[in-house]
Amino acid sequence: MKINWHKSILAGLIGTLLFDLLGLLLTGQWWDIPTLLGAKLGVGLTGGVFGHYANGAAIAVIYAAMRPSLFGPNWFRGVSFITAQTVLGVWLFMLPLLGAGIAGIDANPLLPVISLSRHLLYAVPLIIILRTEVAESPSAPQCAIA
Repeated sequence: MKINWHKSILAGLIGTLLFDLLGLLLTGQWWDIPTLLGAKLGVGLTGGVFGHYANGAAIAVIYAAMRPSLFGPNWFRGVSFITAQTVLGVWLFMLPLLGAGIAGIDANPLLPVISLSRHLLYAVPLIIILRTEVAESPSAPQCAIA
């Protein structure tokens, strides 16, 4: 299957914007992740924003590549992918490296709920925009009952 790069990147950028909007609603802070990222990398807010949105686009491209191999209905593929990404990439890797403990529990007992909620909203554009990629692909496996 060939990845539709434009749709994938667009879905990732929209998802990242939704992620940030929900973060503002839940935490009262706008661009909390880009601010932290820019500070930790020493690139300032502009660099943090670029890195944050580039990461969102990259995760969407990875999802687009893996999507045909995932099982279940369209919505489940997106939810299971982003849940695995959140648990493995954020809860067990990023947050402990930042000193927040596993799933961010040491920083805030609600951080696991907040981070998973934000990532699930991020997944919505991936689920909607990339839903037809398998059906449009001429090389997609077809199920035939003989």
